[in-house]
Amino acid sequence: MSTDDITNDLTRNTENAPQELLTRSFFFLCAALSIVTTISIVLLLVTEAAKFFTVTAPLMGIEGPTASIVDFLTGTTWQINNNEFGVLALVSATLMITIGSAIVALPLGVATAIYLSEYAKPQHRAVLKPALEVLAGIPTVVYGFFALIYITPAIQTVLPGVGTFNLISASLVVGIMIIPMVASISEDAMSAVPDELRQAGYGMGATKFDVSTGIVVPAALSGIFSSFILALSRAIGETMAVTVAAGSRAQFLNPLNPAAYQEGALPMTAAMVQLLLGDITGGGLAYRSLFAIGLTLFVITLVMNVISDFVAQRYREEY
Repeated sequence: MSTDDITNDLTRNTENAPQELLTRSFFFLCAALSIVTTISIVLLLVTEAAKFFTVTAPLMGIEGPTASIVDFLTGTTWQINNNEFGVLALVSATLMITIGSAIVALPLGVATAIYLSEYAKPQHRAVLKPALEVLAGIPTVVYGFFALIYITPAIQTVLPGVGTFNLISASLVVGIMIIPMVASISEDAMSAVPDELRQAGYGMGATKFDVSTGIVVPAALSGIFSSFILALSRAIGETMAVTVAAGSRAQFLNPLNPAAYQEGALPMTAAMVQLLLGDITGGGLAYRSLFAIGLTLFVITLVMNVISDFVAQRYREEY
């Protein structure tokens, strides 16, 4: 009798036991709950956002003011009082904060991961890894006040023209916030690289730096890239830090213009907070715009996660 036959016999004898059925049912409910929650959130965003747009609102039984989906996706002016809902004004601020935070977090996070994986002694790693986790556990609103009280004045000493609320400060603080995510996931990916590859590099006369950057990093590339996407998804969805640091004036800015980062702007998440805290009527056009922004944010994040999964599958190394 083969090993597979023995395993099947043992499994068949226990799978119908009451305890096994109860355990299996519990785990199934846990998995089903997560799926149902996700589907419920998506349905909520889609149905409520449909009430916002002119094309789909009549199908939802909505009468009253609506917005054009074309104007929403291509407009560059966001003024609720004038019924101007151009989401690009919000997307540009979100994109600029994401780009700025990526410039800060990605190289620092990867460098930290290389040090923890390849250079740090066990006693140093035992201190630095928990310190990174503590950094990740700080409430985001604290990061926002940190940016407002410390980072912005420091920036103003170098750039006197920068206002109290600006995208530089918001980008820096969000970049600091997502460094632990990049470093931790990248370090796990590098630690999973077999030591045989390192030893082969040393056997060829390579230095520690050559092995780290030429062998370990390429071998862990799929995990590193996944950490980038997850961290940037966190940056896109960050709320309280950018609400405090970036300002509340919606305006369309050019993400490729470095001078534009000195100005304040309104990211998508901060706009949602502003709408919720403002004097809006439940069921009105401004209220329904909340769900249109949320759906846009969800689609952007979903696309990034799909790209992450594709790259991880495409460049994954199996040992």
